[in-house]
Amino acid sequence: AGPAGMVGGQVQDILSEDKEPDKETLLYIHKHKTGALIASSVSMGGILAGADSATLMALRKYGEALGLAFQIIDDILDVRGDEQLLGKPVGSDQDKHKMTYPSLYGPDASMGKAETLISDSIAALDPLRAKGMDTSVLEGIAGYILRRTH
Repeated sequence: AGPAGMVGGQVQDILSEDKEPDKETLLYIHKHKTGALIASSVSMGGILAGADSATLMALRKYGEALGLAFQIIDDILDVRGDEQLLGKPVGSDQDKHKMTYPSLYGPDASMGKAETLISDSIAALDPLRAKGMDTSVLEGIAGYILRRTH
């Protein structure tokens, strides 16, 4: 959560405003902000349930991929979303000169990246399914993230 985690991601996000987007910085920001937030949240559930290290690793990988996909979809919605559904003006990231996936890759390629990350998140659950665990709720969350409109 500190300088090497979510705080560091937020600092980099602020420092990157008005700068040319680049892949490495963009990935760092999203991985350390939303990716870390979702991965931590998912991992905490496993920790509280007393999960073994292999299960915790699978949950962490799921959460990291899901968090990145969530942020990419959020960036796309800022370009193509419905202001009424979002509750904020469309284009606010661009107005603030934020570094986003659509600003670097365009909305369509960004959606393709989000779809790949959702597939990766579901694949990260393979070790849990191999143990006979029901991952349908986590898979449903991943599907929702991809289809969300706000």
